[in-house]
Amino acid sequence: MPGIKRETSPQVYARIGGLAYLFIIVAGAFGELFIRNTIVVSGDPSATAHNIAASPLLWRIGIAGDILMHVCDLILAMVYFLLFRRVNKNLAMLSVLFGLIQTAVLVANKLNLLMPTFLLDNEDYLKAFEPQQLQVLAYISVKAHGYGFGIGLIFFGFNCLIDGYLIFRSGFLPRMLGILIAIAGLCYLTNSFALILAPRLAGILFQILMAPIFIGEFAMCLWLLFKGVNMDKWNEQTTT
Repeated sequence: MPGIKRETSPQVYARIGGLAYLFIIVAGAFGELFIRNTIVVSGDPSATAHNIAASPLLWRIGIAGDILMHVCDLILAMVYFLLFRRVNKNLAMLSVLFGLIQTAVLVANKLNLLMPTFLLDNEDYLKAFEPQQLQVLAYISVKAHGYGFGIGLIFFGFNCLIDGYLIFRSGFLPRMLGILIAIAGLCYLTNSFALILAPRLAGILFQILMAPIFIGEFAMCLWLLFKGVNMDKWNEQTTT
C-alpha cells in the first residue's frame, strides 16, 4: 500500500558488504603483491625507477585499483553502520568516523605513488636534476607511501576493534568473528606503530601479523557473502 515504508533486509546489506569486502581484499593483494612488490626493488632506487619507467601503465593500474578499493571501504563502512546501529548507535558512528579518516589518509597517500611518474617522465624541466637524483626522489616517494599506508591503518586498527566489539555483542553474527576482527585490529595497530617507532622490527612483525589479519578479514568477508545475518536473532532484536 502507498505510504508503507519497507525496510531493506539485513541480508541485502550483508551481501553488499561481503562483495565490497571481497573486492577490498582482492584489489589490495593485487596492488601490493602482484604490482608494487614486482616493481619496487628494496634499497635500490635505480632498479625501482627503471621498473616504473618500463611499466608505467601497470604502475598506474595499481594506483587506480587502490582508489577503487577505498571506494569499497566507504560502502563497507555504510553497511556496518546499518547493521550495527541497533547494537550501539554511538559506537557504530564512531566506527564510521575512524573508517572515514582511514580512507581519507589512504586516498591522499596515493599522491606519493603518482609522484614517481612525474619525476621519471623525461620532461624538459626535469633536466634541472641529475638522473640519479630523480631516481632517489622517486624511491623516497614510494617509501613515503609505505609509511602513509601504515598511518592510515592506525585508524583502521581502531575501526576493527570497535567493529569486533559490535560483532561480538550483536547476536546475529558469530562471536568468533568479532574476536577475529578485534585481533586483526590489534595486529594492524602493532604493525603500524612498529613501523613508526622501530622500522626494522616492523619488517619482521609484518610477516607474523599478516596471518591473523588475513584469517579474520577473509572469514568476515565469506560469512557476509554466504551466511549473512542470523534472521532469528535479528528479528528478536526488532521485537524487543
